[in-house]
Amino acid sequence: MFFECKSLQELNLSNFNTDNVTDMGCMFCYCSSLKELNLSNFNTNNATNMNAMFCECSSLKELNLSTFNTNNVTNMSSMFDGCSSLKELNLSNFSTNNVIDMKMMFWGCSRKLKSEIKKKYKIFDKEAFKN
Repeated sequence: MFFECKSLQELNLSNFNTDNVTDMGCMFCYCSSLKELNLSNFNTNNATNMNAMFCECSSLKELNLSTFNTNNVTNMSSMFDGCSSLKELNLSNFSTNNVIDMKMMFWGCSRKLKSEIKKKYKIFDKEAFKN
């Protein structure tokens, strides 16, 4: 949807209707200038694919996904791949119970962020942290 919007710097999708969306793969992929992203009311109840959703969002410093319902998601591979500036990532309501693929989910994220995520959330397998 916003794939390769390289000049996009901020985006407020708090009132965006995603009730029927199942595929969110690459939704913000390569939005390399994106610094602010509001997804506070994003409905992810029907989403099954979040592959590379934020891939190469290299200017994002924080991302709050605490409202995301990921109970139906099966693919989270490369979801945050290349988010090299990400310092804070809130995944407090994430469920990976049905996830089949989470390879390279945090590839390209800082060591510090990966370490914090490993400690705080015990729901990701080792494949998510491989480089």
